[in-house]
Amino acid sequence: MSDAPTSRFRDELRTSARLAAPLMAGHVSTGLIGLVDALIAGRHGTATLAAVSVGTALFWLPLLIPMGTLIAVPASVSQLDGAGRREEIGPLFRQALWLALGLGLAMFGFLSLAPLALEALGIAPEIRAGTAAFVLGIRWGVPALALYLCMRYLCDGLHFTVPTMLVGFGGLVLLVPMGWALTFGLGGLPALGAGGLGLASALTMWAQALTLALYLARARRFRTLRLFDRYEPPRWPPIRGLLALGLPIGFTWLMEGGLFVATALVIGRLGAVPAAAHQIAINVASLCFMLPMALAEATTVRVGHAVGRGDRDGLRRAAFAGFALVLGTQLITGVTLLLGNHAIAGLYSSDAAVVALASGLLLMAAAFQFPDGVQVLSVGALRGLKDTRVPMLLAAVAYWGIGMPLGAALGLGVGDLIPAGGPRGMWVGLIAGLTVAAVLLGLRFLRLSRRVPMLPEANRRLHADGHGSAPPDRA
Repeated sequence: MSDAPTSRFRDELRTSARLAAPLMAGHVSTGLIGLVDALIAGRHGTATLAAVSVGTALFWLPLLIPMGTLIAVPASVSQLDGAGRREEIGPLFRQALWLALGLGLAMFGFLSLAPLALEALGIAPEIRAGTAAFVLGIRWGVPALALYLCMRYLCDGLHFTVPTMLVGFGGLVLLVPMGWALTFGLGGLPALGAGGLGLASALTMWAQALTLALYLARARRFRTLRLFDRYEPPRWPPIRGLLALGLPIGFTWLMEGGLFVATALVIGRLGAVPAAAHQIAINVASLCFMLPMALAEATTVRVGHAVGRGDRDGLRRAAFAGFALVLGTQLITGVTLLLGNHAIAGLYSSDAAVVALASGLLLMAAAFQFPDGVQVLSVGALRGLKDTRVPMLLAAVAYWGIGMPLGAALGLGVGDLIPAGGPRGMWVGLIAGLTVAAVLLGLRFLRLSRRVPMLPEANRRLHADGHGSAPPDRA
C-alpha cells in the first residue's frame, strides 16, 4: 500500500510553513506596534489606555479598506513575475502608489473629522479628549502607512519579504523610546499623553515608508524593475483593475474588523475601566491573529498555483495543509491565553479592576481562537479560487447579522428582558459571529473546491513544469 498521498501532504505542510514563516514575522512586527501603544498607554494611566482603545478602533476602521484593497498588488505582481513580464511591474507599481496615496488621503480626511462624532457615539466624557488627541496625532501617518503597505505588498508579490521584516522591527525599535518620551514628556519634550503616543506612531510610519522606499530605489534586486525611474500620472485602467480585484477583499476585512471596532466603540460608552480592559484583550487577540493571517496568505498562493495547474487534489491538499497548520497555531495561542490570562493582563496595567476584567475577556479570547483561525484560513483559500464577492456577503451575515446584534443585546441589555452584561456580553457576540463565519466560509470552500475543473494528467504535468509551478521562496 503506497504512502504517496501522506508523503505529498507532508511536503505541502513543509512548503506552506516555509512560505508563511516570513509573512508571520512581518505581520507580528505590525501587531507589536499596537502592543507597544497599549503598554505605554497602560503605564500612563487607565484613562489614557481607554482613550487609546477607542482611538485605535477609529484608526483601524477606515484603514481596513485600503489594506484589503492593496492586497491586489501582490497577486498582480506575482502573476506578471511568473509570466516573465517583469517590465510591466514598474508601471503597475507606480499606479498602485497613486491608488495608495489616494486611499491614504481619504483616510486622513476621515480621521480629521472622526473626533467630532465622539459625543454622538456616546463615548464616555472622561476619555473623549484623549481619544481625539490620539486620533488627530496618528492621522498624520496614515498616508505613509498606505504607501508602505503598497511597497511591502510589492515585495511579497516577488517572494522577497526580508526587507519588510527588518523595516517592521526597526519601526518598533524607534517607536518604544519616542512613544515613551512624547507620552510622559522626557528629554525636554512636553507630556502629551495619548496625543503624544499617536504622534509617535505617525512618525514611525513615515520612517518605515521612507526607509523601504530608499531600499527599493537602491537595491540591486529591484534595479531592473525601474520602480522610481520615471514620473507617471495616474491612469484609470490599471487603477480600476486593482480596485476590481481588491475592493471585495477590503470590504470582507471591513466586515470582520468592523465588528471588533464597533465592539470597542460600544464598550467605550461604558466607561474608562471597561474600555481599558477591552483594549488589553483585543490587543492580545489581534497579535495572536497575525499567525493565522499569514497562513491564510500562504494558502492563497498555494491554492492559486494548484488551480492554475488544474489540480483539484492539489488545491484541496494545499487548503487542508493550511487548516492543519492554523489549528496548530490556534492551539498554542489558545492554551497561552487560557493559562496566562492574568499575567498577560498585568503587563498592561497596574489597575486591579482593569486587570481583573481584562483577564476574564482573555479567557473569552481563548475560546474564539479556533473559529477565528478557521474563518481567516477559509477566506484565504477562497481567495486562491478568486472567490471574493460571496465571502464578503457571508461575512456580512455572520458579523453584522448575528455577531453585532447579539453582542449589543447582551452587552447593553434589552429593557427588562435581557440584563446588561457589559464587555463580556459584547464578547459573546464576537465569538458567535466568528463561529458562524467559520462554518459558512469553510462550507463554501469545500463546495467550490469540488467543482474546480481538472486538466488531463498529461496537460497538468506539462503546465506544472511551466508557469503553473510554484515560484521559489526567495525570502
